[in-house]
Amino acid sequence: MDRACIIGAGSSGLASCQVLHARGMPFDCFEAGSGVGGNWRYGNDNGMSSAYRSLQAKSSRRGMQYASFPMPDDYPDYLNHGLIAKYQDDFVDHFGFRGKIQFRTEVIKASPGPGSGWHVTVRQRDTGAVRTERYGAVLVANGHHWDPQYPEPVVPGTATFAGEQLHSHDYRAPEPFAGKHVLVVGIGNSASDVAAECSQVAARTMLSVRRGVHIVPRYLLGRPTDHLTFSRLGTRLPLPLQRMSVALMLRIARGQVARYGLPRPDHQLLCGPPIVTDSLLSKLERGDIVVKPRIRRFDGHDVRFTDGSTEHTDVVIYCTGYKVSFPFLDKDLIGADHVVRLYRRVIPPSLPGLYYIGLVQPIGAIMPIAEAQSQWVADLLQGRATMPSQAQMHREITGYLKAAARRYGPSAKHAIQVDFLAYLREIRRERSRALARPAAA
Repeated sequence: MDRACIIGAGSSGLASCQVLHARGMPFDCFEAGSGVGGNWRYGNDNGMSSAYRSLQAKSSRRGMQYASFPMPDDYPDYLNHGLIAKYQDDFVDHFGFRGKIQFRTEVIKASPGPGSGWHVTVRQRDTGAVRTERYGAVLVANGHHWDPQYPEPVVPGTATFAGEQLHSHDYRAPEPFAGKHVLVVGIGNSASDVAAECSQVAARTMLSVRRGVHIVPRYLLGRPTDHLTFSRLGTRLPLPLQRMSVALMLRIARGQVARYGLPRPDHQLLCGPPIVTDSLLSKLERGDIVVKPRIRRFDGHDVRFTDGSTEHTDVVIYCTGYKVSFPFLDKDLIGADHVVRLYRRVIPPSLPGLYYIGLVQPIGAIMPIAEAQSQWVADLLQGRATMPSQAQMHREITGYLKAAARRYGPSAKHAIQVDFLAYLREIRRERSRALARPAAA
């Protein structure tokens, strides 16, 4: 059996390593940093981790653990980055595949070889040594929360703004912003955390919001909120009834978000990952954080907003998400619209031997999903399962993208949205069909 190449030893890459190792399949895993864990390793020397000092998981322990290695019962419901990194180290050592991970080694090129297979070029970061090896398959697990996305189009005056500008990717702690006027741009999970932290030390903290979002607490009815996903509510009720039930509980728990100064959500509940926070709304209610609309322009130290107001600002922190990037793949392997068209969110039909692991944005955690995807890919690599025809794969991709656009919106980032349980069922069904599918299909 040809060796497989796994790119990245973060949450998704580790899932692939464990599955292939358990089946006795040869592989090499390349990791740019000195340790495993990817985004969960605070201060990761791979230079790509976005973990800040206070980072905690938004999914509960039960929702994010690997099925093959449940988290200890004495772990808290919601883990901080340090405990998750320890769990991932324990995962590697429990299954004994650390020796198959080549640390401080980055993949700089992966391209289809002549005939079949893939040529992978790697560089040793400590020595600069470069080598190219051939693999039967490449599993791309480099993550999609490491390449910062800034607002587009660029706001007028950005280049001449007199204050400091940084992306949340480079934010670590609030102390450097003590006594300053801080503007946080965005309303995702990172923006909520960063704004809440900065408000503890800053002279003034503002949150520039262009759209409304659904905000949920970590606990509802005394249980971690994502446990609703695993209950009868999440497994049996159709989506409209799920929305109604969760919306009712949220209204009882915290009322309408508009009463806190935030715009009303312009999309339905469960049409995108919710913002999980226990602190943002109380900070807004007390006036510790001031909501502002979109930025119209920068003018020296002043920021002018679309409602006509102006605020003196010392620091702008962009919490505006990340690009989906694969610098080691040719640009023509990805559509001009930046949408990666994958069968079941894993397989590019026209590139045999290439698989994407964890390239999804679930309403839930990625780790169990990456594990399920890796099991399916292992079936295919071992010849235990086959793939459908190209025409069937393209039909599935087209149908998925249309459905995703209807539910989540037409942007490229929404093209990787999936529902946690529904997608796990989808992968299980595909594995069953693939195991039964005739080889000539």
